[in-house]
Amino acid sequence: MSDRYVGYASGGGFATLTLDSPHNRNAISGRLVTQLREGLATAAADEDVRAVLLTHTGGTFCAGADLTETGEQDPAVAADRRTRTMIDLLRSMVELPKPIVARIDGHVRAGGMGIVAACDIAVAGPSSTFALTEARIGVAPYMISLTLLPRLNSRAASRYYLTGEKFGAATAAEIGLITIAAQDAETAVAELAAELGKASPRGLAESKRLLNAAVLARFDAEAAELADRSARAFGSPDAVEGITAFLQKRPPRWAL
Repeated sequence: MSDRYVGYASGGGFATLTLDSPHNRNAISGRLVTQLREGLATAAADEDVRAVLLTHTGGTFCAGADLTETGEQDPAVAADRRTRTMIDLLRSMVELPKPIVARIDGHVRAGGMGIVAACDIAVAGPSSTFALTEARIGVAPYMISLTLLPRLNSRAASRYYLTGEKFGAATAAEIGLITIAAQDAETAVAELAAELGKASPRGLAESKRLLNAAVLARFDAEAAELADRSARAFGSPDAVEGITAFLQKRPPRWAL
């Protein structure tokens, strides 16, 4: 198993960050988050990079949090650490002074949805599926709501937060999660990259700053409380049962 969970390459004015942790379906582990943030910082500091492309290997873009990576006996403490790390990642994406374009052709679950929503533009191919599965393991999409709720229309948010059901790229575009549902995601992203290449670095940075001002204000106002609520929820009996059932590949005791 490679120590590299996120690949980095640059050329033609773009930095490409590739989620490449196939053994756990690109789950949000400490190593993946650290390397992703390092890649974002490298792209931000490179004057030759106009924008960032975020993509993946394998059939899953991101499976959500790596629930096997606790590192603590107390699940609430582990959840608190994981939550605050995730908030820092999402904020770094929103604050990055260069546009982030996601190219997805695979499954996106739970925390992975927050990463998609933190991108400025998202393109999904025909193999893409999406689901917010937190309620099914006894918790809720706490910190990723900081990027998700500004994107989703309110009826769609209610439906998918509560049911956890799976939906495809066309629905994701309809409800505002992604920008384009494409038959060929690579071609669609190449066309967008050509358009971004016509803009000045300062113009892109200032435009992104305008677009994300309200999102950053929500981080300032709500992130600490959401982190506390998440930690408490992950220490609850429902979460312990839900995560145990998930890891044991069985229905939780409350399933009808």
